Amino acid sequence: MKILLKSVRIVDSLSEFNGQTKDILIENGIIQQIADSIENSADQTISGENHYVSAGWIDMRVSPKDPGYESKEDLNTLSAAAMTGGFTEIVTLPNTKPVVQTKEAISYIKNFALSQLINIYPTGAISKNCEGKDFTEMLDLHQAGAVAFTDGDHTLWNADILLKTLQYLAPIDALLMNRPEEPSMTIFGQMHEGIESTLLGMKGISSTAEELMLMRDLKLLEYYLGENFNPNNNSCLHFSTISTKNGVELIRQAKAKGLPVSCDIAAHQLAFTDKDLRDFDTNLKVNPPFRSQEDIAALQNGLEDGTIDVIVSDHNPQDEESKNLEFDMADFGVIGLETAFSVVNTFSNLSIEKIIEKLTTNPRKLLRLKNVSIKEGNQANLSIFDPSQNWIYESKNIQSKSKNSPFIDKKLKGKVKVVINKGKIFMNK
Repeated sequence: MKILLKSVRIVDSLSEFNGQTKDILIENGIIQQIADSIENSADQTISGENHYVSAGWIDMRVSPKDPGYESKEDLNTLSAAAMTGGFTEIVTLPNTKPVVQTKEAISYIKNFALSQLINIYPTGAISKNCEGKDFTEMLDLHQAGAVAFTDGDHTLWNADILLKTLQYLAPIDALLMNRPEEPSMTIFGQMHEGIESTLLGMKGISSTAEELMLMRDLKLLEYYLGENFNPNNNSCLHFSTISTKNGVELIRQAKAKGLPVSCDIAAHQLAFTDKDLRDFDTNLKVNPPFRSQEDIAALQNGLEDGTIDVIVSDHNPQDEESKNLEFDMADFGVIGLETAFSVVNTFSNLSIEKIIEKLTTNPRKLLRLKNVSIKEGNQANLSIFDPSQNWIYESKNIQSKSKNSPFIDKKLKGKVKVVINKGKIFMNK
């Protein structure tokens, strides 16, 4: 099959064609030619007025729900949502039923992905059942294909297990990912702790809960490294879904020391504050919670100066039975695969180049994955998009099985057009 991309602007810092507008010919999944103009009969020609192309996007934080919670999402609808959002690769959390803590669980996800356009990289649980009490067989999980290790939605609260995990993963150069939250401080918490939570009469989730866990983990990392560490090493400890001003500053200071740390934020954190919860819309119930405008400004700065390495969707499908309830009874989480790029493009001041960097090269480097670049002879793993197109996110077009999004019926800027991977092509509606 021949696919011809006409007059697309290349956004790829690893490509010699970065920043240039070119035609790209793809044949049988391989980039055959990149030139100013290509006249070649193709099975499919893709052209547009303001089309950009980059290496395929990768999402480092996706809750698959399958197996165990297929009423919320299954792997087929997850794949459709990912492609619609421009992602050719996703990294799944282990919080399924059963938990991803065996070679068989890893194989279940990897085998499904073999026939799909998207690549799916499962993470393995660090502790059994993600309870923080005893270790899984991480080395076996790594050999089976786990791309990183995390307890996912659950914070790794046990300091001894976190410390020993850093030691266990060092010989295989694998990434430990932790969501920083001191769980004893967030029991029954519903939203960001502040004036708004007081006015609404809801128990708050303090910024300090995130910052305490960050301080603990960074201290343990320093203890583990001792005096002899290489400041040029790739990150061995990654913090997921940072949300506070002081949290960003703690990571900035750690990086200034040369500590091998990295972090990500969820795209939706840039779009809302705790004031938006006054209508008790449960689609705005997320963890970490939407915080203050000051926190958003700090996240923006962290993205701009490189303190924040990666943008994730934190895709967490919840069905009607989990969301159509009183606010304090509803589950946390929003779907985000289909809107992550558009939300960041709409609500941040980042250039397209920096957004793409945090969706492509940065996450692949952290996960020790092979670089993907737009180069003749390379496999075509591409995302094509129009960063200037305005569109409405409508419920009827949602590909995810769940509809728990605060962006429904809202205008967003930046529309995914096509994704190409493994010789397959997906055209967005």
